[in-house]
Amino acid sequence: MDWKQLKELIELVSEKGFAEFEVERQGFRLKITQGVGDRGGSIPQMAHPGVSSTQEAYSGSAQQPIPVLSPPQSVGPVRAGAPEVAAESVHIIKSPIVGTFYRSPSPQSEAFVKVGDRVENDTVVCIIEAMKLMNEIQAEIGGTIAEIYVENGQPVEYNQPLFGVRT
Repeated sequence: MDWKQLKELIELVSEKGFAEFEVERQGFRLKITQGVGDRGGSIPQMAHPGVSSTQEAYSGSAQQPIPVLSPPQSVGPVRAGAPEVAAESVHIIKSPIVGTFYRSPSPQSEAFVKVGDRVENDTVVCIIEAMKLMNEIQAEIGGTIAEIYVENGQPVEYNQPLFGVRT
């Protein structure tokens, strides 16, 4: 398959609105995926048996290298745990450890902070339980809580965003 045929195939798939198209011929495989997160274009993914994604695949006798493309990285805002607020005006408080996130000192108590609350450097914003130890997490910066990225009782990973503090 030459570049002209590839281009025509990509245009046809895009024109017909297919979400996914795959063809295999003589050990050469072409997969075109067009998803919701794409910015209007289709992303061809080409593979050849025994060739890793960092190498170049060759299409049979043509001996022209065909680069293997990896899926696009998301550049738009992601909701699950990733802050959407402008980075220049918001400080992100991240989890220093792996554990379970708690917004209050006990189930009957009110949350340490809520959106709109003013915090200082030493203000406790949450507790992360790790190995049966309750670790108080402090704001480390003065400002106003702009967003809370984690629900009470959810497990958190190291370096996961917890709060957005508008400075």
